[in-house]
Amino acid sequence: MRTCADTPAPMRLATRTNIRAETMNSRRNFLRAAGALLTAATVSRAAQGAVPEAQIQMKPDTQPPLLPPDGRPYNPVVTLNGWTLPWRVNNGWKEFHLVAEPVRRQISPGMTAQLWGYNGQSPGPTIECVEGDKVRFFVTNKLPEHTTMHWHGILLPNGMDGVGGLTQPHIGVGKTFVYEFEMKKSGMFMYHPHADEMVQMAMGMHGFIVVHPKNAAAHRVDRDFVFLINSFDIEPGAAVPKVNTMTDFNLWCWNSRAFPGIAPFVVRKGDRVRIRFGNLTMTNHPIHMHGYDFAVTCTDGGWVPKTAQWPEVSIDVGVGQMRAFEFVADEPGDWAIHCHKSHHTMNAMGHKVPTMIGVDHRGVAEKIIKLIPDYMVMGERGMADMGEMQMPLPENTLPMMTGSGPFGALEMGGMFSVVKVREGLARNDYNDPGWFKHPQGTVAYEWQGAAPIAQRPAASVTTNARAPVERDLRARKPTHHDHH
Repeated sequence: MRTCADTPAPMRLATRTNIRAETMNSRRNFLRAAGALLTAATVSRAAQGAVPEAQIQMKPDTQPPLLPPDGRPYNPVVTLNGWTLPWRVNNGWKEFHLVAEPVRRQISPGMTAQLWGYNGQSPGPTIECVEGDKVRFFVTNKLPEHTTMHWHGILLPNGMDGVGGLTQPHIGVGKTFVYEFEMKKSGMFMYHPHADEMVQMAMGMHGFIVVHPKNAAAHRVDRDFVFLINSFDIEPGAAVPKVNTMTDFNLWCWNSRAFPGIAPFVVRKGDRVRIRFGNLTMTNHPIHMHGYDFAVTCTDGGWVPKTAQWPEVSIDVGVGQMRAFEFVADEPGDWAIHCHKSHHTMNAMGHKVPTMIGVDHRGVAEKIIKLIPDYMVMGERGMADMGEMQMPLPENTLPMMTGSGPFGALEMGGMFSVVKVREGLARNDYNDPGWFKHPQGTVAYEWQGAAPIAQRPAASVTTNARAPVERDLRARKPTHHDHH
């Protein structure tokens, strides 16, 4: 946990030779600028005592929902592998303190990335407030370069929009700026920099914002989960993302976590559940959940009226967009949830690996093994063997396919998790209940009888029929990988 004293002073203190009148004039100028509420303002040392403490969270575990200690009531969200930032109330304003800084984020056990984020993590903490709240954000810059803060999708005064050079000066290294405005509508939004955006967002700088309805009964659900979709290109053995990558990412994440590091969605049977997510990658993602159909109930543009909601089992979310869906958890089990782009459920992919299916390279392999004893033949029957192999890997690198379930290797990675629906959970119990115990007779099983003979239709006979001509067709796979 950090305090205001840890924040570098953005301005030099006046020397003792400065006259008292000059100090008083400086304070009056600060108060006058802060009262204008027209642009994001830098905080002088004279006002540092007003900055709330910056809360820090280092653990990648899903934290319990933060019940509101004051203000209007609401049902708080659960941030997947994350947490909600506490606030204080100061003369009717909810005040939050975000610190932009380098962070270490465990992507999954066995790999930790060197990223940029907020308050100790990437993504930053979730912001929760209520429609109609007056909010004040102190943003302190501990990065090695300037930054800003853009409030993606929020209706606010132009000078608070956070576009460096256009609506405000950049937040210099060691400086603290103030953003303050009223939350005019409920819904879900994001925050991220609008300065050196390619680098700073590629390094993991973003966070989720939830504005709850003023009427606590409106759009109410029992369990409300949130996460952001992000991606990185980190070479095997490395820890820092390649920020110039445009399409060939090799780590696809939810809240800067990849399977098996992504926490499960723990749900009580009978609960109405909402899952919200935003996309800050360079491509779209069709998010698919097994075992249920659901209703799309909200976008970053607002709530979808009940008469306009539509049923889905997969919902695509474009770049810079947000979606939310809801369902009633009436069927217990461990239900997979994932991006339906198959490369996005894998880790540390090599895009130039040739396809070896059907190639008998045992003779070649025997010769290679004499030179490289640890050489392993793979790919001639597909890639499933990699799910169970314990291959040597470079340090700080995840297997391409990994994870174990109650019936063997899961062969997953990237954007994959499990919705665990259980009977008998307490209202606020989000602890992992373990694997589902299937009722007897409800699991697919191997057929032990004689294999049925496949019946094929007889070829039709015509008087002018000609024997089919066999042709040897060769297809060459493109070597350039455009995008996912």
